[in-house]
Amino acid sequence: MTKFIALLQFLLALAGIHTGGTSYSTRVATNGHDTLNSEARVRDGVARFECAASDSGWCHYTLYPDACADKSCADAPLRQFSVASGQSRRFPGLAGFRLCVDADGTALGPDCKPRATVAKR
Repeated sequence: MTKFIALLQFLLALAGIHTGGTSYSTRVATNGHDTLNSEARVRDGVARFECAASDSGWCHYTLYPDACADKSCADAPLRQFSVASGQSRRFPGLAGFRLCVDADGTALGPDCKPRATVAKR
């Protein structure tokens, strides 16, 4: 169903009809210096991820299904990718996700904590 909605939003956008959107912002600063600054926006079925700043030179993203809030989906992210600092990346047809982002590439679980600290039961 999520893919259908994303496709419908994308087609509406092609026709010039805009349906609103969702924004995500992640900023980590130490002593006034941004060690990580990332913006993500989903609008009209297109997700755009922008890595404004990262001490490592990269923003590392892990996306989980929107309904994913427990350990049962920790091994099945929707998508994992990296974007260089100062760059952006777009994905048409991507909607309904939970976003985790970090600067060092640590594998993150659905709670956005490093997987090494996510206990499996």
